[in-house]
Amino acid sequence: MNVHEYQAKELLRGFGVPVPPGRLATTPAEAESAARQLDSKVVVVKAQVHAGGRGKAGGIKLAKSPADAKRIASEILGMTLRTHQTGAEGKLVRKVWIEAGCEIERELYLAVVLDRAAEDFAIIASTEGGMEIEEVASRAPEKILTVHVDPATGLQSFHVRRIAFGLGLPAESVAKLEVFLGGLYRLFVAKDASLAEINPLVVTQGGDLLALDCKLNFDDNALFRHADVRELRDADEEDAREREASELDLAYVGLDGDVGCLVNGAGLAMATLDMLRAAGGAPANFLDVGGGTNQERVAAAFRLILEDPQVKAILVNIFGGIVRCDLVAEGVVAAAKELGVRVPLVVRLQGTNAAEGRKILESSGLDITPAETFREAGERAVAAARGAKA
Repeated sequence: MNVHEYQAKELLRGFGVPVPPGRLATTPAEAESAARQLDSKVVVVKAQVHAGGRGKAGGIKLAKSPADAKRIASEILGMTLRTHQTGAEGKLVRKVWIEAGCEIERELYLAVVLDRAAEDFAIIASTEGGMEIEEVASRAPEKILTVHVDPATGLQSFHVRRIAFGLGLPAESVAKLEVFLGGLYRLFVAKDASLAEINPLVVTQGGDLLALDCKLNFDDNALFRHADVRELRDADEEDAREREASELDLAYVGLDGDVGCLVNGAGLAMATLDMLRAAGGAPANFLDVGGGTNQERVAAAFRLILEDPQVKAILVNIFGGIVRCDLVAEGVVAAAKELGVRVPLVVRLQGTNAAEGRKILESSGLDITPAETFREAGERAVAAARGAKA
């Protein structure tokens, strides 16, 4: 789960991380009032959407007066912001964050992430603040410093010193970084975050450290412990299908291809996406219906897939371990008839009661293309999508 910048900064403030003062606005008049209340020579008008690269897309602008803030807000509010993270469809800007300006001496990068490979937390820092960290990693990897923290012992002073010296901060700034990074780390752990990114972390001309921008991602599986974080969810910023899937306890992620995928098991689902690519096609989604799927879940999965107008064929790839293939087959047949599936349907069933499942598909009277092997399933689904497009 993601949150907006203004929400992230409120959380940071609660853990003692210094952030610039700001106000939220949903209308140009509110933006003007917010700028006046901040009483700053310069304010920054920031579009609030769940995407990076807002500045390059015209979603972050400086205002030199309350009237200027009103004018800029009127330009940003209601615009469709398109960045490298939003895709071509972009995101509608419904609110802006009016923030007091500051005198910037340096821009740095700082983040705390969960490192699954190392089974610990990683603090990533760079002197290249204000840039996408992926770009820095590609262009100048030597400018990225990574410090690993054992969750059992937590953040220690020597971790902070390594980061401070790696960033070239003067000795008098180490104590300030310890407060800043300590608060960020506590937030990361206390709220079960998977990413806490400050970009840029600015050093002001007065030597203070401020989180000028912040991105927080939270582990969906831990949200039951954090009612305050759940309340920050903005449904308008989420894909409607992904939101519906979450409510149905289905793992769904929309992609940009034309072959819809219905698979059980995250590993098999990922392998199915790879197989479609290897066969020259493009998956329209990741969809894991889970190991204990039933007819109702299959029908719900079909509905999600068919809501995507780009889908030209559907591949059902089931390995029956806990789940029985005959029950899945019954669900596929019932869903196809109920929903009136009009796109080609390729089904591969292997595992528990696979033979019985295939018989159910054969006797259904539906135009279903069977597949035995993994490769055959991918190739037939891609061919079906191409035939549908033709």
